[in-house]
Amino acid sequence: MNVLLSTLNAKYIHSSLALRYLASYCQVSGRNVTVREYTVNNGLLEILSDIYACQADVIGLACYIWNIEASLELAGLIKKVQPAAVVVLGGPEVSYQPEDILAAHAAVDYIVLGEGEQTLEILLAALGKGQTAASIPGVAYRSDGGIAASQPQVVANLNTIPFPYAHEDMALLSEKILYYESSRGCPFSCQYCLSSATAGVRFLGQERVISDLQFFVEHDVRQVKFVDRTFNARKEHYFPILKFLAAQTCRTNFHFEIAADIWDEEVLEFLRHVPPGRFQFEIGIQSTNEQTLTAIKRHNNWSQIVENVSRVRDYGNIHLHLDLIVGLPHEDIAVLAKSFDDVYGLQPDMLQIGFLKLLKGSGIRQRTADYGYVYMDSAPYEVLASNYLDYGQIRRLKILEEVFEQVYNSGRFKYSLPWFVALVGGGAFNFYYKLACYWEQHGYHLVAHSAKTLYKHMAEFCAVFYPHAEYEYREFLKFDALMSEHGAVRPEFLSWNQMNQASTDKWAEYKTAFWRDNERVRRYLPDFVFTTWRDLKKNFHIEVFGVDIPTYLQDAEKLGNREVAVLFSYQNSRISYQVINHDDFWS
Repeated sequence: MNVLLSTLNAKYIHSSLALRYLASYCQVSGRNVTVREYTVNNGLLEILSDIYACQADVIGLACYIWNIEASLELAGLIKKVQPAAVVVLGGPEVSYQPEDILAAHAAVDYIVLGEGEQTLEILLAALGKGQTAASIPGVAYRSDGGIAASQPQVVANLNTIPFPYAHEDMALLSEKILYYESSRGCPFSCQYCLSSATAGVRFLGQERVISDLQFFVEHDVRQVKFVDRTFNARKEHYFPILKFLAAQTCRTNFHFEIAADIWDEEVLEFLRHVPPGRFQFEIGIQSTNEQTLTAIKRHNNWSQIVENVSRVRDYGNIHLHLDLIVGLPHEDIAVLAKSFDDVYGLQPDMLQIGFLKLLKGSGIRQRTADYGYVYMDSAPYEVLASNYLDYGQIRRLKILEEVFEQVYNSGRFKYSLPWFVALVGGGAFNFYYKLACYWEQHGYHLVAHSAKTLYKHMAEFCAVFYPHAEYEYREFLKFDALMSEHGAVRPEFLSWNQMNQASTDKWAEYKTAFWRDNERVRRYLPDFVFTTWRDLKKNFHIEVFGVDIPTYLQDAEKLGNREVAVLFSYQNSRISYQVINHDDFWS
């Protein structure tokens, strides 16, 4: 039997853990199981052609909210060109209400419900013997003119599932995001999440996990993203894993979804010493409103979250990614603004503003009438309106999300944003909401933006609403550009000391004198050795600012209007700055 397992990933950089699990579990003697991955950007006819070339007897498609429509269309095309092939669907998007899929799509022969490794293996064995799917748990199929479906299944012992990656795969996968799980299930019951549909948490054995992770380290992969719903649910499981990974010598970044309020002192102290860039934590806050959290059956110890996240953030060695969800029960604009300002105040490296999706099988989908939810009929089932937010408000919040991605999450305006938010007043949400209104008014949400145009739009926003602070903000933008763009992006509208060879740099004489005095330079760059002026310009830049931004960054109460010479360094892809002492520059 030839079996082809396939899916359409959201992006090329993604890879499918599910397909590899299924393939490793179902690869037995006399059966050839092949994996083919595509993206939603590939043309369906292109995908069909590649699938047809495999001439598989059974074709399985993994279905998610980002690919379900294309997957169903692809299934229909497969049946047109390979009518004898058996088409099997699986994945979260078809595990709930499978009867609707089978009734509407004649090309689909079977649907595997829930965790599919054991179920698919039993189904393939039955098909190989010419048997039907009758009495196989976790399979939906047509029977006697009707549709039979049982409950989604789980794999009780995860250690029975072989490690899904092979040495021969790694040449193609090393630069992609690789997914891994050390547990399934979740100790919490958040009603917007499908994990609430199954009870309990199952863990892989400790030795197995360490062995698996050693494989990734040895193959020097770029990033491993754990898909455990709450990685730190049990300390005796997760803490040895973290200690093992922290002790490795590698470039690999490991991403975990965690609950920050259950870290204890031992873990927090350990995290202080983790190698920079080794770990990345995604922390789902979702809301800070107690009524909302009660409605979605979620508990946040907010004071503990603030303490723990602030502490780890100050370590500076771990990327922190926090999540909010727009559209939850009881969150109108005012309540949402409070949640936003609370989480924004933690200053994470990234704050993801997501929009509620009423997923099949989720608890909140069963209560749509209670909250007046209006949502998309097809995937991703995103909320359009509720008793708390009308569509006009949600539409504006979508624009805010886009602006926030470009302004905050890009890291491009890291140094000017605290000053700008304070200038606007009324909290961070008020600032971004006002900026989103400006964005929409000028149609900026309808077009793509280069780095330079983003700087220009931000400067224009300031000039329109806060003209008295325009000069200071432009100086901040210069500082942002030099720190965020590796010195490579210098918007022409800003008053740089030197924009090009033809312009006059009034500080050129001071800069030249500084660089020619090795003793002075080595006070700031102890290992400095002059090579060529070209290398100097590539690795360093001196900019004289009209306001004392470095002092402000140390003390937000102080922004003096005095000239300050700042030395920026870009050596070895590391960006840093130092203030040049007055006597070392102007003497």
